[in-house]
Amino acid sequence: MKDQQGSNRISSGVIAAVSAAVVAVGGGVAWFTSHSTNTPAPSNPSARIVQPAQPSTKQPGNEQTANVYWLRPKDKNVALVPQPVKVASVQPNQALEAAFQSLLAGPPAGGTDSTTIPKTTKLLGLKAENDEVHVNLSEDFTSGGGSTSMMGRVGQVVYTATTLNPKAKVYIDVNGKPLDVLGGEGVELQQPLTRESFQKNYPL
Repeated sequence: MKDQQGSNRISSGVIAAVSAAVVAVGGGVAWFTSHSTNTPAPSNPSARIVQPAQPSTKQPGNEQTANVYWLRPKDKNVALVPQPVKVASVQPNQALEAAFQSLLAGPPAGGTDSTTIPKTTKLLGLKAENDEVHVNLSEDFTSGGGSTSMMGRVGQVVYTATTLNPKAKVYIDVNGKPLDVLGGEGVELQQPLTRESFQKNYPL
């Protein structure tokens, strides 16, 4: 009777121990499974965050075409004729500045186009805003030539300055001072100048 009770105790103890082991193992497996499935892989999210689409260094649509104006013989007079200049402009006034640099450099060699702007003329400043263009040139701009030459160079400046805005008003300065009288013959300029006022008051 005692042996039977002892065996019962042993059997109950063994069963309890085995049950505890099963529960412990099962719990550990469940814990491992839940943590392994819920823990995100570190590579995928970080890859999406660290490697976004980088902005392109190219800026399409910023290329502008400005016109440089030369003088070309026409009948007994001269005419202002445009030459396109393409500029990849990023900063304000960049296209207009490039056009003026081309203007002051002179027309291509071997053609019929010419300029009456002295080659030593420098662009000291340029600003275009609110339908106004302010051009500041060096004093060389006023040297040499008669009234026709003076009017030709003023026309080149006015038309080149208004290439991006034909209705703009142009103010011409020399060494930072408004240009009121041009050349030895004393050609008076009524500023601001526009294409319309130039054609009306200073025909070539």
